[in-house]
Amino acid sequence: MALQFIYSHDDFLSHVQRSCETTTKTPAPFDTVIQNGWTERMEKGLFRYKLNDLQTCVLPGNYGYVAQLNIQRGIERRKPQEILSIQQEFNDKQFNFNKINPEEIICEMTKCVNSRDVLNAPTSKMTVLVNVSPLEFGHCLFVPDPLQCYPQVLTKFAIAVGIESVFLSSDPGFRVGFNSLGAFASVNHLHLHGYYLDHELALESIAVEPLVPEKDFHRLINYHVGFVFYTEAKSVDKVAENICRVTDFLVKQNIAHNLFLSRGCPPHVHKPREMENSSRKGVRIFVWPRKSCFGAKQESALNVALCELAGHLPFKNKTDFEKATEEGVTEIINKYLLPKDEFFNLEQQLIQHLGKS
Repeated sequence: MALQFIYSHDDFLSHVQRSCETTTKTPAPFDTVIQNGWTERMEKGLFRYKLNDLQTCVLPGNYGYVAQLNIQRGIERRKPQEILSIQQEFNDKQFNFNKINPEEIICEMTKCVNSRDVLNAPTSKMTVLVNVSPLEFGHCLFVPDPLQCYPQVLTKFAIAVGIESVFLSSDPGFRVGFNSLGAFASVNHLHLHGYYLDHELALESIAVEPLVPEKDFHRLINYHVGFVFYTEAKSVDKVAENICRVTDFLVKQNIAHNLFLSRGCPPHVHKPREMENSSRKGVRIFVWPRKSCFGAKQESALNVALCELAGHLPFKNKTDFEKATEEGVTEIINKYLLPKDEFFNLEQQLIQHLGKS
């Protein structure tokens, strides 16, 4: 039986700071379970390759792209499925997370009213398993009720637990993300990615423009065109519902999308004071509508998905890694995003869509 990780709202951590100094972070219980479980399975040889310290550099420029060289991921990972539609049905004959080695499961997450109220826990559980082809330390997958065989389309439950997992971590470098079908999802079985990246990303504090502020809905400024939601611990359920309304709309319109969740400072148009800028009391959720890419992805290429859009660049060959520049990477990323006229037309539709409730 899988380890049961029971949590409640009382376990959420709000007072997290991003410090320039190297400090020893005291891991929260969530971090201990994820990190120890992941490390144990790495030592058991359950991964496709051993993840050593990755060669890492920050590209000069405004965006502070974090580039990493991970050659083994391009060589050893399981061949991605061929995706033909954003609304493609689940196919139990293809690889899915019910076919994994049970030892890959780290835990099952269950939320209760409080930490002692286990008997009244809801039936929905989030299964957390290692990604056997890891991008970074602690790379795991969050799979809602695997036996339900949900296709790779976000649900409110999946979004809420994704946000809650960030609040459960004391590490500002813990990130969660999602790739839709047509946005370089490799498996058509509902899952989110979680991993630790011990580098600050510009998205944590970059300025945003309010669109529907009462729904915590904003647009990124001076970055790849995309949307931003922001929530603090008390508002997770409400914000998860609004995010789901947006992603449901995108699915119905056959628009591929990527999400990235990270600790971040509150939304602002102008640069905040230093104390405010270092605050990571809330979670920023980024949604990028983008051009669809169907078929199986090329494993040697810089495939633009949740990491790349967030400024984390996993390179699979040394030549591309060594030659990478902010200008060159931005040019590649922009090829995958919607043209600005399409984006702003979609923005108006979403403002109306969210404003109806």
